[in-house]
Amino acid sequence: MDRNNLIGFLLIFLLLIGYTIYESQQPRPEPPKTTQATPAPKVAPSVSETVTDSATAKRMYGDFAAAGFGEAKDIVVENKDVKITLNTKGGKIKEVLLKNYKTYDQKPLVLIDEKSSSRVLRLPGRTGDINLSDLYFTSTDVGGVVKQDGDSIRVSFRLALADNQYVEQIYTIRGSGYQIGYDLKVNGLDGVLKNAPVQLVWLEHLKKFEKDTQTSQMASAINYYTVEEEFNDIGDNSVSVDEKAVEEPIRWVSLKQRFFLTALIARGTPFSAGQLKSSVPTIVSNDNIKVLESNLQLSLADLKSGKGHFDYYFGPNDYEIVKNVTDGFRENVYLGWPVIRIVSRFVILPVFHLLESFITNYGLLIIALVLVVKTILFPLVYRSYMSIAKTRVLQPEIEEIKAKHGDDMQKVQQEQMKLYNQVGVNPLSGCVPVLLQMPILFALFSLFPNLIEFRQKAFLWANDLSTYDSIIQLPFNIPFTAYSHISLFAVMMTASSLAFTYYNSQMTSSAAMPGPYKTVQYVMPVVIMFVLNSSPAGLNFYYLISNLVTIAQQLTIRKFVDEGEIRRKLEENRIKNKDKKKTGFQARLEEAMRKAEEVRKDADSKKGPNTDAKKKTKK
Repeated sequence: MDRNNLIGFLLIFLLLIGYTIYESQQPRPEPPKTTQATPAPKVAPSVSETVTDSATAKRMYGDFAAAGFGEAKDIVVENKDVKITLNTKGGKIKEVLLKNYKTYDQKPLVLIDEKSSSRVLRLPGRTGDINLSDLYFTSTDVGGVVKQDGDSIRVSFRLALADNQYVEQIYTIRGSGYQIGYDLKVNGLDGVLKNAPVQLVWLEHLKKFEKDTQTSQMASAINYYTVEEEFNDIGDNSVSVDEKAVEEPIRWVSLKQRFFLTALIARGTPFSAGQLKSSVPTIVSNDNIKVLESNLQLSLADLKSGKGHFDYYFGPNDYEIVKNVTDGFRENVYLGWPVIRIVSRFVILPVFHLLESFITNYGLLIIALVLVVKTILFPLVYRSYMSIAKTRVLQPEIEEIKAKHGDDMQKVQQEQMKLYNQVGVNPLSGCVPVLLQMPILFALFSLFPNLIEFRQKAFLWANDLSTYDSIIQLPFNIPFTAYSHISLFAVMMTASSLAFTYYNSQMTSSAAMPGPYKTVQYVMPVVIMFVLNSSPAGLNFYYLISNLVTIAQQLTIRKFVDEGEIRRKLEENRIKNKDKKKTGFQARLEEAMRKAEEVRKDADSKKGPNTDAKKKTKK
């Protein structure tokens, strides 16, 4: 490996470190203080008075005053995946329980409830906004369990001023899945309402469902998708206050936690605009790790004309599920930058799910995934090794060139290029295979922390492959991080990286590697260890197995590669290329180097005739 090749590798590793730090949200802002005792603040009602008599109700609700009194009655509907509790007060969703999931401490996973969640529907009354969430709807439906996939249960809530004057909310629960149909109708209220947007104000105090609070905070965000097919987010990778006014029509909005979503999707006319905000409470608790707010505007004219068709989504942020919900909804699962996303979507995920269909242990599945990926990349690894081997064979001649031309680096480079051209060696051929592997490496780094399939899957000492495996808890935070634990898989991964680095250094002539680089190549894995210490155990385990397989591949290749045969072929190429004309690229490269040398000599001549003498004197 010559200097150019080494620099290429260093740039690749520096790029990896930068990407790793960016994706791991380094440097992290100081997280808010966490306490277990402080409950989430109860969502306050939107009015400051309690309705106690008809006069107060008339003043607060006008024509809707009669609905200010009533009985709050629960209606429970469920299928095999979710249990939804609806309530006649506000005609709203009161609670959502996901049947197939548990919290990190194995409690029932209640995605939303009255303490943590609020959805307020405001109609534009002529004398002021009317908060439907404070009013009592009527319903004759009793709920129940939907047992067959093709069946459904419909629950209707109506708030009527007269037979042909009403607001109606209809929920449709299907036999399976996490989508809940929601229709909103406004009929015959032209004399009561003014021509202005209806507002849906949605507030969520997110609960702690995962062990790692900091990662959950950073991964929680408001995602939205416009009619122009643009995906955006508010609050992702942030613990500061983020807010945005969205002026263009919105197709859907999701309040995303790391592995779960609550979302509202416009099936009819889109939301006309929205105000979105993400923040972290001053005191973080298990019931309040981050606050997400959205204020969506709906066209009153569309609700009057029967176009108020929506779907709620309450469920896992599972790529295989969300990709079929609606356009752009799969973007809720982060798969990396655009180019990386292509590799994740069309290469890594299909292979992963294929293996998942017949391997139930996710640790073994990771090993199988490594073997598949390494088998696919083996031709690139082989080419990289052969390039290094050719450079190693040429090292004695390169050393002679350096000794002959001394400090004239321009001449040294020219002679090296001439030598490479004579024997048919491309000095960049060792870097190109590594570069081609980087998209897969980055895809895995982006994908593993976001795959719900690893959630609460145990392997060896790791109880949950979706979060870090802590074997030691320190009495202080590790510098530049918000963590005080040591991950065993991260340590083992680093040890394997150092072993691979040592092995590579034995393959490369020490003279070909400048002194500082010898140290840097050992420092890099240690730096990466501190970055990946808080990463999912599954990701570190993948890198560990990947390093071990790579070392095995290198040893196997080395066993069957004869450097004497390589030297013989290089000599044959030297004879064959003796009278070969230079390619256009080689000619342009040499011309550029010649001009650069002329510029240097011209600059030296302008400094005066004693420049070289002064240099020698300084030496």
